[in-house]
Amino acid sequence: MKILICLGNPGDKYSQTRHNTGFIFADMLANEIGITFQNEPKFKSHIAKGAYNNESVWIIKPQTYMNLSGEALSALRNFYKIQPKDFFIVYDDISMDLGKIRLRDKGSDGGHNGIKSIINHLGTQEFDRLKIGIGPQPDYMKSEDYVLQNFSVTEQNELKETLKKSIEAFKYYCENGIQKAQNKYN
Repeated sequence: MKILICLGNPGDKYSQTRHNTGFIFADMLANEIGITFQNEPKFKSHIAKGAYNNESVWIIKPQTYMNLSGEALSALRNFYKIQPKDFFIVYDDISMDLGKIRLRDKGSDGGHNGIKSIINHLGTQEFDRLKIGIGPQPDYMKSEDYVLQNFSVTEQNELKETLKKSIEAFKYYCENGIQKAQNKYN
């Protein structure tokens, strides 16, 4: 089973912001494999359940706001007895240029509050992840303001191509594991 936790903020106000790159990825992937999201209040999430490559795939969009993402993950983990290595987290990374992706099997939060919340709730940094670049952040702007900006039209086109590559990387990961996916896409 693959359980993707795709990070973002709920609500139309945030739907096309840089910080919602994980949600945008989730919607594209769900559409591609033909599954739809259902509200699951018990898990503080919208969840789409389906299959890819003869394996169950759940795509989760926590509805807790970014800084509390670990709460939704914790509710799922406790109910289904999911191990940290069974999660695959997809999120934006301000330190990477738009168009870049990176797969990791462990690491710090890198200043990302959603990942910080997940690490605190899981009690470990060892879980697979896909970081999608949304930078560079202008020097004159606070990171909180930058991540809550909408992508420009030009950036939206680049993001679309990056998300296609990200979905390809996720599928490769499903078929070949994290090490081979890192070697191919990092």
